[in-house]
Amino acid sequence: MRLHLLWLPALLLLSACQTTQLERDFDPNRDFGAYRSWTWQEPALQFRPDDPRLKSDLTEQRIRSAVGEQLDQRGLRPSAQGAAGDLKVQVWLIVDDRQEQVSTGYAGGWGGGWGNYWGGPNYVETRTVDYQVGTLQIDLYDGKDGKLVWRGSAQQIIRNNQNGPNERSAAIRETVAKVLSQYPPR
Repeated sequence: MRLHLLWLPALLLLSACQTTQLERDFDPNRDFGAYRSWTWQEPALQFRPDDPRLKSDLTEQRIRSAVGEQLDQRGLRPSAQGAAGDLKVQVWLIVDDRQEQVSTGYAGGWGGGWGNYWGGPNYVETRTVDYQVGTLQIDLYDGKDGKLVWRGSAQQIIRNNQNGPNERSAAIRETVAKVLSQYPPR
């Protein structure tokens, strides 16, 4: 059983002390200055894999709040309830299982001042390391034609840390801020 998934809703995979790989893509033919409002494209948050240990209403609330705050800072306002926004927002939380081969070499030896040397046996140990990589992806779709106009993501190795709700919220806010720091494209 993958115990890492039990801690995933904490979204610690994207904490500040780890290296986060940011990516973005966008349609250069769009006028991003014309986008003023946004709504959620339901389902607002998608999980991959579709695992009940991964899904959490608390995580979804935190992500929705963080995305709303960041869009607001970029001049995008939530559209009135029932009204179509200029942009539709959808977020993905994706976890991939990965493996890596790690080899470590060990060599015996003893050296002396003027050529005294004994070389013991050499050993190479190769082992497989299993780990998980988490990705938080934010997609923005044009509200009129439904086409994807901007995508940003943050990818990071999942760690086995357990923190409280405040730390989880802070990690999510920080990750969403990193992803949306690339919007609007310049």
